[in-house]
Amino acid sequence: MNKPPMTPADLAAQVGQEVGVSSWITVDQPRINEFAHCTEDNQWIHVDVERANRESPFKAPIAHGYLTLALLAPTSVEAALGRIEARQFVNYGLEKVRFLAPVRAGKRVRTHVKVLAVEDKGQGRWLLTTQNAVEIEGEDKPALIATALAMLMC
Repeated sequence: MNKPPMTPADLAAQVGQEVGVSSWITVDQPRINEFAHCTEDNQWIHVDVERANRESPFKAPIAHGYLTLALLAPTSVEAALGRIEARQFVNYGLEKVRFLAPVRAGKRVRTHVKVLAVEDKGQGRWLLTTQNAVEIEGEDKPALIATALAMLMC
């Protein structure tokens, strides 16, 4: 079911509430390997499957924390930002990021988006602050929780 579009005023009325959940994304070994290649972060715990299975405390290769963080862009757009009635929105920054649990290769993740604040900055600009929790399918702890800011141009 498609959710209706939201204005900044709609968002302001939902401060403290979850406004969307993304679809599941599989964080498989090829995705982890591509991220390692792009960022030149080739630590064995991410890319050496046999060694990670044998020596890692997680008994499997894990995704880079920054890969999980990077997934906030598409998942938060799907979950909520893509429904906001705005000409454009841009990432404005992060205030707090905490990596709480590793994402093992092959696991699925999705993002829960909660509105924390909506500030009218004038001239049709609104600063949206959200809490984003990346859930790992079948696990108790989220992979990460991040406070993100987006500038909406309406």
